[in-house]
Amino acid sequence: MSWLLFVMLFVMLFVITACNGGGNDSAQVPPAGPSAELTRTSYGVVHIRAADFAGIGFGLAYAYAQDNICMLADSLLTVRGERSRYFGGDAMPTDSVHGEYSVVVDYLNLHNFNLRNEDSDFFFKAYLDPSRLRASYEGGGAETRALLSGYVAGYNSYVREHAGKLPAACRGAAWVKPITVDDVYLMIAEKALHASGQLFATEILAAARDESPGTMGGDVRAPTWTAHGLGSNAIALGAETSVDGRGMLLANPHYPWFNTDRFYQVHLTVPGVYDVMGVSLGGIPIVVIGFNKDVAWTHTVTKAAHFTTFRLQLDSSDPTGMTYLVDGIPQTISERVVEVQSLQADGTLRTKRKIFRETPLGMEMAAGGLPLGGNAIVVLGDPNRHNTRLVDQWIAMGKAQNTAALRAALGRMGLPWVNTVAADRHGDTLYADYSVVPHVVPEKFAPDCLLFAPLLMFDGSRSRCHWGQDSGAPPGIFGSASAPVLMRRDYVSNSNDSYWLTNSRQLLTGPGSGYSPLYGPVGVPQHLRTRLAFVELDQRLEESGRLSMDDLQALLFSNRVHAAELVLPDLLAACGGTADQMLAGACAALAAWDRKVDAESRGAILFREFWLQASESPAFLSASWAVPFDPADPVNTPRGIAPTALPPLLAMLRATAARLGEMGIPLDAPLGEYQADVRNGVRYPIHGGIGDVDGVLNALHTKSSLTEEGYRGVAWGTSYVQLVGFDDNGPVARGMLAYGQSTDPASPYYADQLPLYGSKRLVPLPFTQEQILADGNVQRSTVSDK
Repeated sequence: MSWLLFVMLFVMLFVITACNGGGNDSAQVPPAGPSAELTRTSYGVVHIRAADFAGIGFGLAYAYAQDNICMLADSLLTVRGERSRYFGGDAMPTDSVHGEYSVVVDYLNLHNFNLRNEDSDFFFKAYLDPSRLRASYEGGGAETRALLSGYVAGYNSYVREHAGKLPAACRGAAWVKPITVDDVYLMIAEKALHASGQLFATEILAAARDESPGTMGGDVRAPTWTAHGLGSNAIALGAETSVDGRGMLLANPHYPWFNTDRFYQVHLTVPGVYDVMGVSLGGIPIVVIGFNKDVAWTHTVTKAAHFTTFRLQLDSSDPTGMTYLVDGIPQTISERVVEVQSLQADGTLRTKRKIFRETPLGMEMAAGGLPLGGNAIVVLGDPNRHNTRLVDQWIAMGKAQNTAALRAALGRMGLPWVNTVAADRHGDTLYADYSVVPHVVPEKFAPDCLLFAPLLMFDGSRSRCHWGQDSGAPPGIFGSASAPVLMRRDYVSNSNDSYWLTNSRQLLTGPGSGYSPLYGPVGVPQHLRTRLAFVELDQRLEESGRLSMDDLQALLFSNRVHAAELVLPDLLAACGGTADQMLAGACAALAAWDRKVDAESRGAILFREFWLQASESPAFLSASWAVPFDPADPVNTPRGIAPTALPPLLAMLRATAARLGEMGIPLDAPLGEYQADVRNGVRYPIHGGIGDVDGVLNALHTKSSLTEEGYRGVAWGTSYVQLVGFDDNGPVARGMLAYGQSTDPASPYYADQLPLYGSKRLVPLPFTQEQILADGNVQRSTVSDK
């Protein structure tokens, strides 16, 4: 044997022995846990690069905890049903104190989820079942399971490493503790309920009974449901309308500024597999609105209904009331006992139990004023309850290479309550409401099936009135072949009205008898914000032929008030010659106003307060418009003021001026002096308007109505802005996150983007490695499961 061969054999033997732990099994090296490279660029934007999805999940949880650990830990108590255990049952969910985080859900359907802790705990423990979620995720994508397990490891690693060093809002709190993957399942599941189960939490609680026999929760007032709440604007330009013949996207979601539905700016990369930049939503560990090298997309809240209710006829032969009839055949009602622990004043825990009832058609709810008749109950049918397709859906979307592939990916039907608007580098655009909508075809809206339209109550005693099924779609919902979709080469747009007006040149009505009415109405007046989007688009296209990214940015921040444009000409003409000095002063202020809601706009406050009253007035609504609504021209009608509506409107304007005078607010006060957000004692003037009511694209919902000090803080509104085009090398993107990455007042990323919003400035979003490294504020680190 040669000397060289001897050395080679020795080395091989050494390597084999080392890899086997020298023959000692107890000394084997455990497999490495997930790890990720974190790079922060300007404004705290986080770029996460990892070898697999577990690493991506780990890095995202770790980074998100750095910026929002208190909010995330507090929100986990909500979905676990543990708020009462730590804060007491009668307390309300944590609201923002000293500008810190909030977990208050203050925007869902006009505040319908305003629950004390004990009620919130009972609702989530009853409504979400971790065992069902677990089983459903096991049948889903492997990448999603790896992502979520990595997220758990990343969160727990951060909590372990930073014990005793957390932000003031949760430092030393017992409720900041390790989590399990079930917790992440629950956190994602809560997001899916925003347009269904969470709207009726009070009614579901009212149908429950305490453990003691005969103690029911009791009826509550008749429930009301509208599609009001979160909004957004989305515009996608195609090859025929963009300056370079490529696609272009403007994303302007209107989301909360302080709770866990806040966005978080991230860029997630698994080399060769997934490379997407944009924002994640709260605890959902994936990009939900964003772009890759070929396609950009955003979401807007749909006009569609994402639930129905069913009236169930109880079986009169069963004295227990635990059976109901379907086609005359008895069906069993199941019960679930839910236990909640509440912290008492003496520091002890008290256990309470409630019993909830449900059927395969949904969970029982109770309310007054429902036409149930005798011996019947009503249940909530919610196809988003235990919907576990969300993350699978967004991973598939992030891998799409064009709008056609994106549309195919949307066919998973995992998006709970949002439209999708997209553009690609090839100049194609897409609008789709491929959200989760109950399968109720138009024919089932006949009176023998639809018993009570305001609550979408169908006759559950007949199977032909139950939800149907589309081939290849999840049970009980419409598949993509039955859902509204439009692909064009000029543009598509949506501002939360229904699919009907997606392009002013092609009204979308659907095949045959049309789409299900659950997708929203057609042939009806549109919100002023929707109309302004098309007015601005069509005007700018008529003037320029093609639009640039700068044009779209200017469109969003033009801050035009469309209500003023429609009514002020007639209103001011009617003011002429009035001898009433109060009214004359109001008209003079509005005549000098620029009809915008810029921070420096004078007269904007007067018009807003006047229009808030006028737009809800029966005297105005009964015979208001000079030119009535025309279904063939929904963008430009209705408009003008009918002569009979002018006197009451002038009286309202005078009353508004008098009220402002009593509050000490000048009629021509600049908006920015009374509309601001305060961070760490610094006041940031805020531009923007209401949205649907006054017809402003750049919408804001303030935490208070007008006071002597102004409008107090922002609850939700313009949040993340994403403007994306493409060149030969990939995406060309700019954007901002108005409220910043962090809810910790001590963080450098707590208020650093508010000046961007105030100055209407979007900054470059670095996508390639070269762009990232060229950023002037790069901070790099590696995190791993130790």
